[in-house]
Amino acid sequence: MSTCIAAEASLDKTKPAWRAVYALALGVFGLIVAEFLPASLLTPMAASLNVSEGMAGQAVTATALIALVTGLLITPATKNIDRRWVLMFFSVLQILSSLLVAFAPSLNVLLVGRLLLGIAIGGFWSMSTATAMRLVPAAMVPKALAIIFSAVSIATVVAAPLGSYLGGLIGWRNVFILCAAPSVVALFWQLWVLPSMRPQSVGSFATLFKVLARPGMLGGMFATILIFSGHFAFFTYLRPFLETVAQTSVEGVSLILLGFGVANFIGTSVAGYLLSRNLHLTLALVPFVMSFLALLMVIFGHMVLLDALLVAMWGFAFGLVPVGWSTWLATTVPDEAESAGGLLVASIQLAISAGAAGGGLVFDLNGASGVFMGSGILLLSAMVIVFARVRVKPVAQ
Repeated sequence: MSTCIAAEASLDKTKPAWRAVYALALGVFGLIVAEFLPASLLTPMAASLNVSEGMAGQAVTATALIALVTGLLITPATKNIDRRWVLMFFSVLQILSSLLVAFAPSLNVLLVGRLLLGIAIGGFWSMSTATAMRLVPAAMVPKALAIIFSAVSIATVVAAPLGSYLGGLIGWRNVFILCAAPSVVALFWQLWVLPSMRPQSVGSFATLFKVLARPGMLGGMFATILIFSGHFAFFTYLRPFLETVAQTSVEGVSLILLGFGVANFIGTSVAGYLLSRNLHLTLALVPFVMSFLALLMVIFGHMVLLDALLVAMWGFAFGLVPVGWSTWLATTVPDEAESAGGLLVASIQLAISAGAAGGGLVFDLNGASGVFMGSGILLLSAMVIVFARVRVKPVAQ
């Protein structure tokens, strides 16, 4: 009966629904763990399915591509459905995806499971900002987004090492079965605490272009692409840089990456406070700081301890990025937050692909130091665009 009451209750924007926010955070934790698991289990997965590691790696590509498409299409496709049920459906998809992968007799079945995960990831991210805006008062949206993205940071830190460790103990298939557990808990928790959230606007595919045409939106999306491209170019080739330039051991690389993850979590946790003080300045200074860190890595990259500090500072700075741009969407297009969220998801997925691919070309020509220089240039350009072309409304106090 309580579930029915929660489902039918109208949202009271003066009272933050923190239980619902934490339920969503647990759901996204499960999604991100599932997304990153193949990176640590690729070798046993390939051997079990009798395919090359390159072919098994397409499990990651398939997820990213379908997430890009879903981010754009999920709002018009579900325009008449209560957001409560749509969000719970993403948890169901993650459970089905993990079980399909766990019991996959062939690569094709495994890819189907990963495609389901891509739908859930793209759909959730496109709706995350709009949902946070409906669960808490405007002044608390940055804090709510920080909680959700903190779950992402935790999942990013634990997924690869925990997956690799458990894979050696119980096998990769059982790891994916365990991966469904957070989403099972999240599903029942969401069923209990998520209020009914009727669609606020009847979006269509054409709405995406209308939102993009609004003042400042194109600049914001372009800045986002530059920032995420710069980050993923840097992060993708960080290990080769540490091993070749700094002569860091495998254990040293692992510790540095752990430092990145911890600092990223801290950055995400304090993002709400900083963004509420000055959103525009924070959005601009973060890519500037990251570009400066990339330059310092190029100059002093042979000093291992300094590298560890710089990478941790990078992790802290990047922790502000997803929360910052989601907050920007919440204040800039509050009436079309879902469509704008879809555009943001597509921009980020495009940036991930561009950053990794472009970084690879630069790496072959000029090594990891060249990649870091290119990353710094992209991030510096993003700062200029934020100051010149991005319009920002103050965060409600």
